[in-house]
Amino acid sequence: MTVAALTLGVAGCRPTPSHAASATTGTPLRNMSGTAAGGGACVFVKPDGAQKLGHVGWGFRITGTNTWEYGAVENPTNKLYTPPGGDIGAWHTTGSYARMLSDMSRDAHYPGHSTHPYSRYRCTGSSTSDVGTAQDMVRQVERRGFLVGVDPRTGKLTSRDCLDATYDVLRAYRTRHLTPAPKLYIPNVWVETLVLWSDRTL
Repeated sequence: MTVAALTLGVAGCRPTPSHAASATTGTPLRNMSGTAAGGGACVFVKPDGAQKLGHVGWGFRITGTNTWEYGAVENPTNKLYTPPGGDIGAWHTTGSYARMLSDMSRDAHYPGHSTHPYSRYRCTGSSTSDVGTAQDMVRQVERRGFLVGVDPRTGKLTSRDCLDATYDVLRAYRTRHLTPAPKLYIPNVWVETLVLWSDRTL
């Protein structure tokens, strides 16, 4: 991968070829807003973010309730590297399913910094969930800095960006049928691998 290619991966996301999509099963969107015994997860998408490579955020249901935790790593500086503790535009909050959709559609928790709004979201039910581990991961991704390229500490080509944050949080939640997201993967490509998740516009 060239340095020129890496410089495309700004504003939370990154470049690289995709893997084949994995078939999954999901819960229809209409079932996500009510209280349920199981969990649920959503991915929010800014298709035009990161020079049209895409930008993503996440949401997960506090199991058995209609309360959701949601957030993102926005990377407002557009830098390819921000060390741990730097401003990576990380945020999270909680609210109802309807509040989550409203907040994400307006960038309510990161006003004035977003070039492109969240305009698409994909959700699925999950018969497994681990809210505590997911919340621990939220805190980890908010502290670990941002990277698309060569890690100055290890010399390895890798990433810690919006897709890594979204995937790591939803994997920690134990979201069923979550397609793997390799390092340096293109967010808009990864979103398309979430086969049979609901797919709606905000």
